[in-house]
Amino acid sequence: AIESAIGGNAYQHSKVNQWTTNVVEQTLSQLTKLGKPFKYIVTCVIMQKNGAGLHTASSCFWDSST
Repeated sequence: AIESAIGGNAYQHSKVNQWTTNVVEQTLSQLTKLGKPFKYIVTCVIMQKNGAGLHTASSCFWDSST
């Protein structure tokens, strides 16, 4: 999914939103094709490699009866 969405392109701030959307959508598509009874959470972070730090947090909640 990453290779097909981004390929060998260098970091371009103007394309990051498009790239992250494509990576997430393609990854979810490939995971659902596996036909497993799982719920998936896909996260994609694209940032320029310039020595800056990165702090992230995430949380999820869903009805476990479904």
